[in-house]
Amino acid sequence: MKYESLAAFPPGFLWGASTSAYQVEGAWDEDGKGPSVIDARESYPAGTSDYTVASDHYHRVTDDVALFAELGLTAYRFSVAWSRIVPDGDGEVNPAGIDFYHRLIDELRAAGIEPVLTMYHFDLPQALQEKGGWSERSTVDAFVRYAGILFEEFGDKVTYWLTINEQNMMVMHGAALGILPPGTDDPAREAYQQNHHMLVAQARAMALAHEVLPAAKIGPAPNISSVYPASPAPEDVVAATTFSAIRNWLYLDVAVHGRYSATAWAYLVERGWAPRVDHGDMEMLAAGHPDFIAFNYYTTHTVAAPLGDGTDAGDTGDQHIVLGEEGVYRTAPNPYLTKNEFGWEVDPVGFRTTFREIYDRYHLPLMVTENGLGAFDVLEEDGTVHDPYRIEYLSQHVEQMQLALTDGVEVIGFCPWSAIDLVSTHQGVRKRYGFVYVDRDETDLRDLRRIRKDSFGWYKALIETNGEQA
Repeated sequence: MKYESLAAFPPGFLWGASTSAYQVEGAWDEDGKGPSVIDARESYPAGTSDYTVASDHYHRVTDDVALFAELGLTAYRFSVAWSRIVPDGDGEVNPAGIDFYHRLIDELRAAGIEPVLTMYHFDLPQALQEKGGWSERSTVDAFVRYAGILFEEFGDKVTYWLTINEQNMMVMHGAALGILPPGTDDPAREAYQQNHHMLVAQARAMALAHEVLPAAKIGPAPNISSVYPASPAPEDVVAATTFSAIRNWLYLDVAVHGRYSATAWAYLVERGWAPRVDHGDMEMLAAGHPDFIAFNYYTTHTVAAPLGDGTDAGDTGDQHIVLGEEGVYRTAPNPYLTKNEFGWEVDPVGFRTTFREIYDRYHLPLMVTENGLGAFDVLEEDGTVHDPYRIEYLSQHVEQMQLALTDGVEVIGFCPWSAIDLVSTHQGVRKRYGFVYVDRDETDLRDLRRIRKDSFGWYKALIETNGEQA
């Protein structure tokens, strides 16, 4: 649909940017912080950095927030490291960890930046993992207790809360993210049992937030992507809707409606992966109501009907490059899309489609909590960083977001990935997403100096005009 004029971004629209604790903070074992599953990893993709120092945000928080204020951010989406607050996951609270996040939130609010707090972004405390992690019901209780600590400490300063970042990616690609416990007899079945426990924990945390923080707004933050059929063939359409149910709606249907997607549940039953649902679970799921939906978007997927000849399935180790599942769907190239240098298809129009699909299904306000372009940015000899490719990517996606607004979708914020350079999941420090360049490489910390990229100036101008200069 084409419009004669587009809806303006509403007053108070949250123009933000995002990071996560383990990818940006560093200080992995300082001031009482306990180890997380990320810290306990023994291997990383060849030649990439670990997360022990990352961008050293922990020690540079004041200067970084000053940069965010200069950029003009009106929101900053960050995550709290669970093991910085509760080092072993369910024991004593660490006052130094509490103090750090008070300082960060106070700096943000003093700069007029709305904090958007993610409670859990992949980094389960290692002590809980050693007890069975999300396979154990005790982790559900530990998460709800942790949520209550956050609500009590920061509830008078934080309005927007995110429960679990990209739960669907943790479940579907846990091996690629390095967070699944080794040695389980049936990893997929175990992952979906863990998923059920996370869904229960999320619902209980949302219910608790509404009980103790009546003015707060809380919601899930999965990675959502439209799925195209490779052709109009009915079998391809079935494969696409099946994969969309498995990838997207399984998670959001439970979060919003308190029930599993029928298609996704049938898939789990067929595979023998249906989780054990304990007495009272469905009532707890039904009691957790999000106020909005946050979602991360990078690309779409195109799939076809399975061939059943042993070639349907594959794995690249990258959650954004899907290679199918035997008897369910197989991947297909989309000839209408280009790819970035990491093989991800670039689909700004799919962003608009994804907005529509989520909003039409749930009718809740939407906040984008990740969207961005990773690239091997170059620091020039004159100290500049030119990233026109990032400006082009984000500009195209902002245009499509405005079209989604015009379509009638209620969009309340846009927090691209990432505010500053950090350690990416697959390509370490070299793959950069930020508006601010951090001067380090995989092995040499250099001076960790912050350098504004060209995209910094572009985004600043966009925010100043409330999206008119996309």
